[in-house]
Amino acid sequence: MSLCPICRRQEAVQAYKPFCSKRCADVDLQRWFTGAYAIPADEAAEDEKDREIE
Repeated sequence: MSLCPICRRQEAVQAYKPFCSKRCADVDLQRWFTGAYAIPADEAAEDEKDREIE
């Protein structure tokens, strides 16, 4: 049994797995589009790597 990661109330449905409905799948997609989900980056370290290449 796996619960929907968005609403956490219902079990996942095969058609929308890992979500329970199209609504929850759309909520997740909207969060990606708006930047609510982000992978943290250390931009200072990336700048140093770029300088080493030059």
